[in-house]
Parts: sequence; structure tokens; C-alpha cells
Amino acid sequence: MNTAHKEIDLARPKKNETISGFLPEERAWMDKFLAAGYLDTFRIFNPEGGNYSWWSLRTDARKKNVGWRLDYFFVSENLRENVRSALIYPEITGSDHCPVGLELEF
Repeated sequence: MNTAHKEIDLARPKKNETISGFLPEERAWMDKFLAAGYLDTFRIFNPEGGNYSWWSLRTDARKKNVGWRLDYFFVSENLRENVRSALIYPEITGSDHCPVGLELEF
């Protein structure tokens, strides 16, 4: 997606309101997508902020946890009961993004 959906999905929302990845039209598209019957699996288990999957390499932002949550797993609402966990792995480096994980049980 490369879009931070809500203010809790980035460390500095006010500073980034005019930056691609947090533009009103991008966020509105995500609102429509979710309203069509999809769930942000990470937010099922983690309603609080401070969890990010991307940090700028130029400013050493990962060490300060000044990041954005840009990576998602979405499921249709009928799969909600099958979602066991949704995780972000910030300790895994090698990119400006970190892996995200989803555990489903059928």
C-alpha cells in the first residue's frame, strides 16, 4: 500500500499531511477499501500507535522509532475468526521496510 492510513500509523502525522503516503486522497481510498468489507489485521490486535514498518534510512529513524506503518495484511470480514495474529518485525533489518506477518488458522 505504501500509505499510512490513520494518524496512529506514523510518528509525525501533522508534519506529513502533504507528503505522499499520507495524503487525504490516499487515506480516503483506504477508507473505501476497508468499508468494502476488508479488515486491517494488525489493528485487530494492536489498536495503539507506535508500531511501524518503514523508517527513513537518511535520518537513522529506526533507532528513534520515527516511522510509518506502510505494510499491511488485509482479509475479508468473513475471515476475521481465522486470524490468529498479525505482527510487525522491526528487529529484522536489511531494508527501510521490515517484514510483517499474519497467522491464519482454518
